[in-house]
This record gives sequence, structure tokens and C-alpha cells, in this order.
Amino acid sequence: MKAMKVQEIAEAVGGKLLCGDPATLITNVQYDSRNVGEGSLFVPIKGERVDAHRFIEQCMEKGAATFTEHEAPTGAEKPYIKVENTLKALQKLAAFYREQFSSLKLVGVTGSVGKTSTKEMIAAALSEGLNVMKTQGNKNSQIGMPCTMFDLSDEHESAVIEMGISEFGEMDNLCDIARPDIAVITNIGMAHIENLKTQENIMSEKLKITNHFDKDGILFVNGDDKLLSTLCGKQPFKTVSFGLSETNDYYADNIQTYGFDTKFRCIGGGTEKNFTIPALGIHSVTNALAAIAIGRTLALDDDTIQKGLSGYKNAPMRQQIHQLENFTLIDDSYNASPEATKVSLDVLKSISKEKSIAVLADMLELGEKAQSEHYGVGKHLAEIGIDSLIAIGPLSENTAKGAEENGCKNVITVKNNEEAYTILKTQINKNCTVLVKGSRGMHTDEIVKKLL
Repeated sequence: MKAMKVQEIAEAVGGKLLCGDPATLITNVQYDSRNVGEGSLFVPIKGERVDAHRFIEQCMEKGAATFTEHEAPTGAEKPYIKVENTLKALQKLAAFYREQFSSLKLVGVTGSVGKTSTKEMIAAALSEGLNVMKTQGNKNSQIGMPCTMFDLSDEHESAVIEMGISEFGEMDNLCDIARPDIAVITNIGMAHIENLKTQENIMSEKLKITNHFDKDGILFVNGDDKLLSTLCGKQPFKTVSFGLSETNDYYADNIQTYGFDTKFRCIGGGTEKNFTIPALGIHSVTNALAAIAIGRTLALDDDTIQKGLSGYKNAPMRQQIHQLENFTLIDDSYNASPEATKVSLDVLKSISKEKSIAVLADMLELGEKAQSEHYGVGKHLAEIGIDSLIAIGPLSENTAKGAEENGCKNVITVKNNEEAYTILKTQINKNCTVLVKGSRGMHTDEIVKKLL
């Protein structure tokens, strides 16, 4: 982060510096009091359970300045900046900071599933030709994404930013901050449909990632998605489609798997070129097509893009493959939706040598579609020939039902991760492959940690 004076920050967010030296320099912004140090600006967020204003005093002792919605204590010497709402002040400051990098090309990535893996693939493709800043982990929320902006520096030529939403109006906020020059929508699925009600609503909200496009803005969409495909050629800006269908501007054929690598031919932009990625699954090829198309848009040649793609790595807990002594583990425990779970089951099937075991926990935030979507996952599992299912949680009883009624012979339902791990240990044998996946709230990473 480029250093900023506290007075400059106060003016940027429409706040008032209550006390402290206005020339105090801020070199980092933190909302977690544990990460605060000298030169930090602490942003105390009011959460559902905890109001972080209670941590201000200890942050001051560490040498920080702070936002506050209250008055400064009597005798305070460190900088207190009073604002109406600390979260909105954080977002205003992030937008102000982003404006300091007007020449930087920012790629915004959104979609129901696959945002993080697509972000990682694009950043990898660009990394050999450009100095790229990318979202770390999944900091894509109303808090995390603004904080990501402060990672920008003058050395960066491009940024790849993940933008996630779960409520109406959230993309408006994120787009006001990040102002993407290029946007990617990976798909329109069922994630957060409990809040957004329909897939059409989800697409409408996702499309707001283009709110600040100028005449040179470009939207890249997965043309294999039935809803996203309707956007092409109907927007006041350029749209580019990618996917496996030959109707896309960029598509792939000759897809072949070698070990844990995938090779394919990319056809698009008037050329044909073979690429290799260190990842499995059709979805990874789709992600790579987006990355290739964006790389070319930013004037990178194919050799540079390929070199970048060769360094791609799955983010933690997202289809990470661990080759252990007696079995192979696919750690996809970070989160789950119906679409993503089916894709992960396909990967499980594709790399299983002998026995395949799926450990699947509840998929949350599906609202009234929860039962049918869980059943559909179980049906898909049975149809592609997964050998065993351990289903965790009450909703996953529907996954078990879908699997059993469609031919899977080895199905077990359990109440919690501990039970799942105990049973899984008895089923693992040499040359078997295990997939662990569930919504974040189900904490299936607990199972992975024990297995590792």
C-alpha cells in the first residue's frame, strides 16, 4: 500500500479527524485487530455478534490509527477518525485508493461457482508478461474485496479481483470500488438463490460488474451457460464468449488428460493453439479459455500465456489433489453448490484407479430447492459410477436417496464429520480415491486435516 496521511484519509471518506497528528502515515488497513501494528489503520466493523470498537484501545497500544463511530476518549493522542459507518468508510477509502491507479488494467471475476479457480487461472496466465496483483484466498466480500485494493502498488500493471455477492445491491458496492476494465462471469448457478430468489435475478446482479465500463470495457462470459449466452451481442460493450461449444468465440477440442495435466487445443481469435494446464476437469479447460482470451486481449503472446498457465495451482481446499501413501485425496472442502459438486464428482471419477469414495456434506443457502438439488447431486453420483457415498447432515439425506434410487450400492448417512471420518477410515484401501466436499458451514476441512 502507498502511504497515506490520516488527514487525507479523513477527507476521502467524509470523516472528521478527532485527534492525533494529521500527518501520521498509514501504510496498511486492517479490520482484524490481531493483524494491527505500527502504521495500521484499524477499521472496527460492527458484526452480528461482536462490535470491533471494543478492540480499539488495544490497537492504539500497537501504534495504530482508527476509524470510529463514537467520540475519542478523553486525552487520546493517536488519530481517531470519526465516520458514520465504519464499513462504508472502508469501502469509500478503497474506492479512493483504487482511483490512484487509473492506468492499471483491472479484471473483475464473478459467478455462482468457480470464481477463485478462474481468478487463479487468469492471474497465472498474465503473470509471465505483467506484474499482477490478485485477490488472496477468497477475499471477495463487502469487507474482503475493499481490503484487497490496498494491496495495489505502483509496480502493478494488472489486477485480477474476485467479486462475490449474496444479496441484492452488493455488486453495485463492489463495482463502485474496483471499477473493472475487464469482467468475467463464470456461470449462473444456484448459489445464494435463497436470497436472490431466481437465476435471472442472480444474472442481473452479476452483470452489474460492468456498471463502470467505458467504451473499451470487455465482458467475458461462459457461453455454455444457457443464461449467460443470451448476453452476447446485446450489450452496449464488447462481449466475448468462451466454453466447449463451437458457437463460442473461444472454444476447446482435443481435450486429453495425462496424469494430473490436461492438454487441449484452443480455437479462437482467428488462431488455433495447443495448451497444457496442471489441472483436471472440463471446468479447468473452460477457466483456461477465459484466461487465454484475456491474456491475448492484454497483448500477451501465446508462449507467454502458456508459460504462465504452467505455474497454475489450485487454491487451498479447492480441488487440491494429495497423493498419499495408500490413497489419493481430493480436498474440495472449502465450499459447495450443486453445480460445483457435480463437477468435483466428475473429477473424482476421472482420476479414480479402482475405488471412488465421495464424502459429501450439506450444501447450504439453497432455500426451497435444497431437497431437489441434493437429490440431483446423488443421482449424478450414481449415474457416473462413483462407488461409495458418505453423506453428512440432514440435507444430504436427499443426496443419499438420489444415489441409492439410481443405483449406487454403498451409501451411508451420518450426522457429523467425526462419524464420517470414522467410517471413511474403514473404507479406504490402496488405490482408492476420496473426494471431500461440503458447504463452508459444514467444516468438512476437519475431515481433510485428519486424513492428512
